[in-house]
Amino acid sequence: MAEKAAFVAVVGRPSAGKSTLINTLCGQKVSIVSAVPQTTRNTIRGIVNRETGQLVFVDTPGRHISEKKLNRKLVELADRALEESELTLYLIDASRPVGKEEEELAQAVQYSRSYPDRTVIALNKIDDKRADTAGIYTFLQEKLPAVPRERFREISAKNGTGVEDLLQLLFSLAPEGPRLYPEDTYTDQDVQFRIAEIIREKAINNLREELPHSIYVEVADTELKDEGRRLWIRAFILVERESQKGIVVGKGGEMIKTIRQSAQKDLNRIFDWKVELDLRVKVASDWRQNDAVLRRLIDR
Repeated sequence: MAEKAAFVAVVGRPSAGKSTLINTLCGQKVSIVSAVPQTTRNTIRGIVNRETGQLVFVDTPGRHISEKKLNRKLVELADRALEESELTLYLIDASRPVGKEEEELAQAVQYSRSYPDRTVIALNKIDDKRADTAGIYTFLQEKLPAVPRERFREISAKNGTGVEDLLQLLFSLAPEGPRLYPEDTYTDQDVQFRIAEIIREKAINNLREELPHSIYVEVADTELKDEGRRLWIRAFILVERESQKGIVVGKGGEMIKTIRQSAQKDLNRIFDWKVELDLRVKVASDWRQNDAVLRRLIDR
């Protein structure tokens, strides 16, 4: 039997569970996860290998209605993934009512390259007591009538319910072709990007509502030491205001220490090296309005 291979654009509203699903599918931490909407800022690829072939899942930023420059660029990333991928996986949070964002997203899916023949819809968080699958089905029948019911799946990305069945459905729709990456690969992210993302996840999750979208992370330097056994990293958390710097550092340096230790723990699990992280904070005024910074962060 000929192998199958495809890029799969995973689209959905902020916090629909896209990153959690890709991590579950890959069996590895590919995308950072946070309760804060719009944590994903890049099209991050997670690679799943089976005997039947290979699927490359493209985790896209959640579609959010806003005219801010950063948000517009994130929407452009998601639209680009829809145009460039052979399959579309539209993930809907069944625990939340549909609204204008969901309507705009459904319209984007309808105009995508893979609609309707290679479009799959997954209703996520069906284990949540607030899940309203009947309401979601009504919405989908109205907005995406050309996608047949047999290409709908009910899943829980968090606990894995229905995920393997969803994967088999996607493989069945994928075109024949050679694998796009080596079989032992589960992501194509480079080392510095993965480091920056893990640090950003820990910063977001520890700072909660205080300034999650006002930060980005820059890896300034890496060096292999002890004959390649230890990886030393110097990285900076960048904020927009001098006043925000104190929040990230925390009283007596406790917050930055917590972020550093938590990130270092994850990095030691991900990489084969013993990781030593030197983490600092500095100010990059109004970086979300700076085109050069946004290009460096997003156009990867």
